[in-house]
Amino acid sequence: MSIDEIVQRIGAHSFPPVDNGFTVDPDTGYDGVPNHERTDWRVRTLALRDLIRQGRKDIAPLVDLLEHDNPHVRQVTTMGLGPLRAERAVGPLENRLRHDPEPVVRAHAAIALGQIGVPSDAVAHHAETENHPDVRHQCMVARSRIERGRPVEPAVAEQFATLDPSTFGRVRDGDFAPDFVLDDTEGRSWRLSDVLGEKTVVLLWVFADWCPVCHKEFHELIRRKDRFRALDVEVATLECHDRYRGRVMTGKEIRPPYWFADKLPGEHPLDPYPDEIWWPHLVDRAASVGLRYGIDPWQFAVHSEWVNRPSTVIIDSEGIVRLAYVGTYWGDRPSIGQILDMIETGTYNIDPPPPQRGPH
Repeated sequence: MSIDEIVQRIGAHSFPPVDNGFTVDPDTGYDGVPNHERTDWRVRTLALRDLIRQGRKDIAPLVDLLEHDNPHVRQVTTMGLGPLRAERAVGPLENRLRHDPEPVVRAHAAIALGQIGVPSDAVAHHAETENHPDVRHQCMVARSRIERGRPVEPAVAEQFATLDPSTFGRVRDGDFAPDFVLDDTEGRSWRLSDVLGEKTVVLLWVFADWCPVCHKEFHELIRRKDRFRALDVEVATLECHDRYRGRVMTGKEIRPPYWFADKLPGEHPLDPYPDEIWWPHLVDRAASVGLRYGIDPWQFAVHSEWVNRPSTVIIDSEGIVRLAYVGTYWGDRPSIGQILDMIETGTYNIDPPPPQRGPH
């Protein structure tokens, strides 16, 4: 597919509006995308795949797209330039970070600059002075990974380039869980089938380190470790980022000054990590596993980053999916306590929480 065809495909799609870094449902005014039949995630995923394929041959047309009128084109392009480690794009990405009117585009420009790994005056400057907190956070993370010499691993671009839509699906209650293997944040391999036959498995797709709900879940997992063990349950969390971003989530890299720090125990949300994280945090780099399970990666924007639906899958010891819950907004999924209660009682149903509004 040519660059023009990719751009036309993005431009022809009607995405929900984004307000101050949060996708808003146009029918209700609430955050998120309640309609599970929407294909926003698919358009974005395939455009990203095809741009990376084109960029591996010639990066110049992608760099030119950073000036496109459509903010979705600019944003998807930034997502592609990072995994490509396109040093030629550093200056234009810095220009997006400085001047783009959309915080989502600025945030993804910062992410891309961190993935490329070349020292950036714009990243260093905006990590201290950026007014939008979401963009400032991404600049702090990008600055840290640049200083530590942690550019994105080549496997990310390779996995994006080889995404196959015939593998995209959505697991449902009663299905056999598709097997998969992913690395955790330490590079250790974890395979679902190695656990099935012995334990119930809980898979939790989280957003990113900036997510207070995700950290609350991590703290709850730590607090309820003994109960999970008593019920013979294996837990794995999954994140659709490269390894460095996954390691930020587990407290193995930068410790950002989170705005929600006072809402969790301790002086900092990462205080109990990484030593007390007893489960594997898996790196689903190009969301290849998430796409098979139906988490709709890059379906909506939360805190100025395009992310997957918050999803919970409970699989019994025979490999049968007992619960496949795919949320509609940033806080929409069963709590850790509810997950434990469902496993203990064998009753797998949950009433969704009410919709929420973000800080628009």
